[in-house]
Amino acid sequence: MPLVFGDCVFHRERRELMCRGNVVTAGPKLLGLLELLLDARPRALTKDEIHKALWNGTFVSDATLTSLVAELRAAVGDDARAPRLVRTIHGYGYAFCGEVTDTAPASSPGSPPHHPCRVIVGDREIALAHGQHVLGRSTGVTVFVDGAGVSRHHAQITVDAQGATLEDLGSKNGTVLNGSPIAGPTPLTDGAVIVLGATALKFRFLATTGSTETVSM
Repeated sequence: MPLVFGDCVFHRERRELMCRGNVVTAGPKLLGLLELLLDARPRALTKDEIHKALWNGTFVSDATLTSLVAELRAAVGDDARAPRLVRTIHGYGYAFCGEVTDTAPASSPGSPPHHPCRVIVGDREIALAHGQHVLGRSTGVTVFVDGAGVSRHHAQITVDAQGATLEDLGSKNGTVLNGSPIAGPTPLTDGAVIVLGATALKFRFLATTGSTETVSM
């Protein structure tokens, strides 16, 4: 049975990690570290415990583990400065601090979880679950936009039971919605066009799951 946390699903038997409906390219060590932390939660694992489990009989430096933890955080959309999933216990080790649920897929095995909203950036379609999603150029944001005039943390979409809103996060060039700059949290409607710098994004509400729709920007 898959483990669901944040915007991710970990299929233990298939050795597969999915985030925001997409399969994450992850090596065996990254998946092994994720599995160790999930199985130990809420207990923190020492660095020595992790070293023995992942590199038993092989010497590796603490920098190797630090780099692997950074890769894991990037894969699941976590931030070391404000961790929601993987917490660092300085001088000790690491712990999984996010909420985890054991849930079966709603449809056929292997189907990604349904999320009510999508953001379309070029040929990418990014699912948005309930919660807050940052758009910008920084590593680990939900919607990565590497375009001219886009700030590291440019804007934020908040999805809840009432709908979705867009707000600017103090970006240098502002956020434009349907041709007009926004000054505060602004409701989003299906088909809305969001412009960050010189990059246009399409926002969609989806009533049902299905294949990716080709949308004209």
